[in-house]
Formats: sequence, C-alpha cells, structure tokens
Amino acid sequence: MEDKLHQFFKENDFDVFEPHQGHLERFQRKLENPKRNKKPSIFWMSIAASIVLMLGFYLGNYQQQKTYTLADVSPKMAEAQNFFVTTLNQELKEVEQFRSLETETIIEDSLNEIEELEDQYNSLEKELSKKENKRQIIREMIQNYQQRLDVLERLLLQLEQLQNPAKLELLDDEII
Repeated sequence: MEDKLHQFFKENDFDVFEPHQGHLERFQRKLENPKRNKKPSIFWMSIAASIVLMLGFYLGNYQQQKTYTLADVSPKMAEAQNFFVTTLNQELKEVEQFRSLETETIIEDSLNEIEELEDQYNSLEKELSKKENKRQIIREMIQNYQQRLDVLERLLLQLEQLQNPAKLELLDDEII
C-alpha cells in the first residue's frame, strides 16, 4: 500500500513551492471585502411575479369561460341540438327562396327576432357552465330553439300567404 502511495506522489506533479509575494495580503483583503452576490434585484423579481400572476389569472379565467352546449350534457341532448340546428337551417333556406323587395322587411324583422333569441341562448350556455340547476337551463335552451322554429314557421306562413292569397282563404276555412 505504501508503494502505491509513493508511486502516486512521484507520478503527479504537486505544487510544493511557496506562494508569490503578497499572496497573504491579497487573501486577507478578499476575506475582509467579500464580493457582492449578484442577486436579482427586487424590482425584477416583482415584475416577474406580476407576469406570473397575470398569466395565472388569464389561464384561470380562460378555463372558466368555457361554455357548455346541449351536446356536452348528454348524447340525447346532442341529438336534440342537432335536430333543432338542422331544422332551423332548412327553414332558413326556405325563407331565402321567398326573399324579394316586397318581403324584405318581414324577413328582416323575423331574423332580428331570431338573433335576439340566439343572444338569449348564448347567455343560457354561459349559465349552464356556472349554475347548479342545469335541468331548468336545459329546458329553457330547448324552449329557445322551439321559439326560433315558431318564428320561422310564422314567417314562412306569412310569406306563403303573400305569394298565394287564394291559399289564404283555404287556410282560414280549415282553421275555423
């Protein structure tokens, strides 16, 4: 074991000489005047903390703003929503066939009414993600779809009556 130790010291060149002049004084000065640790200033730390905080609020708010539709509630509600949307689109296409200068005001009035109902529906979607009483909101959403269909059906009836006044008399006789 001693041979290995002696051999280790012979093979490696260790610095066994005296330090340069003034080494002790330089070392003492460094001990007395330690370097300032370069820490990030409080200013920059507060800016970084503010950015992280704002990002956290934004992400939290973004997740809360996710609105649920009827399709998100259940597969049956998805079918109902699909039915209403498809029916509304078909009836809107029918309405467009009647569009002319004479019917423009009637059509625009009805479309404005439908837009108001769509705005109400959007607010119901927001409520659906927040409220506990989801069944009541779902009923109101379905009623909203039905109201839009009713508006379109009344509009189509009016447009058909304007186009064929003779048909109006037949409809009146059947209703009574």
